[in-house]
Amino acid sequence: MKIPSPVSWSCAAVAVWIFGAGLSAQPANEYHVIRTLHPGGEGGWDYLTVDAAHQLLFVPRVTHTQVLDAASGAVVADIAGQKHNHGVAIVPSAGRGFISDGDDASVVIFDLKSYQVLGKIKAEADADGIIYDAATNKVLVVSGDGGVLIPIAPDVDPKNGAADPEIDLGGKPEYLAVDGHGRAYVNLEDKDMVAVVDLKTAKVVAKWPTAPGGSPVGLAIDPANGRLFIGCRKPQKLIVMSTTDGKILADLPIGSGVDATGFAGDAYASCGDGTLTVVREVQPGQFSVIQKLATATGARTLGLDPETHTVYLATADFEAAAAGKRRVAKPGTFKVMVVDASPGH
Repeated sequence: MKIPSPVSWSCAAVAVWIFGAGLSAQPANEYHVIRTLHPGGEGGWDYLTVDAAHQLLFVPRVTHTQVLDAASGAVVADIAGQKHNHGVAIVPSAGRGFISDGDDASVVIFDLKSYQVLGKIKAEADADGIIYDAATNKVLVVSGDGGVLIPIAPDVDPKNGAADPEIDLGGKPEYLAVDGHGRAYVNLEDKDMVAVVDLKTAKVVAKWPTAPGGSPVGLAIDPANGRLFIGCRKPQKLIVMSTTDGKILADLPIGSGVDATGFAGDAYASCGDGTLTVVREVQPGQFSVIQKLATATGARTLGLDPETHTVYLATADFEAAAAGKRRVAKPGTFKVMVVDASPGH
């Protein structure tokens, strides 16, 4: 075997460096729609919640909540009895799930095994974004009309219990994220700000502007690196913000009609115009749009499996929109698009 000379090794190293730099500058389109689930059923939809351990999707459908097999799309259960639901939080350690019902001003509690409704807890009108915070062991729900964050103990008596005292946010919240150390970050859509809440003292400790982004709706967090990813509608941007001091680290273009963001290695913004924007921190403190994936019109909300990086996008087929009117989904066409989110870093 011929042993390369030192000069040959040097040239090879330069060639590899140049090739690698080219790949870094122009990353391949790594994300794609791998299949579409067709569970059907009537009603609109909102935030999807992924139960990664059991490969289930919880999908609010306005008056009922579907539980879907994430692989096949088969309807495992259908939880009825809501007026206008928005999101689901699951607490496996308590064996319970929680559904925010804005029109009923309540949070519905159900059993995670039988899917039977156990009861409901009074909240506020327009109860919307809902998540579970393991650090404080609280279910957190925000009310847009009430302008409050409401903590709920997972083991609350579902028949006669009550939520913890409300936390006034000073604006209309849309969605929230937690850092795992007792802080919550809440989009205030009408104020173009993020409210920082100390959950231990139940107080807002800071408010940070989202400019140059406005009308913030989607929110996700990279707790390890201290980044918030904020989906804004006016203008259409994904804002990257430091969780330390609210400093804007980047503002990146996204599609129109964003409703949700997610983070699992990369950040994702799902938009109603039929695009999924993928953002990566390519160098410490440097962020780039690595892909704008075509999805489908109306696919504005997402659920994310943090283990597999699989993204689930909800939408339907639509009738042609009449002048000045919103699109109307065709009956029975509700579907979930599954995006392969293996980033291959």
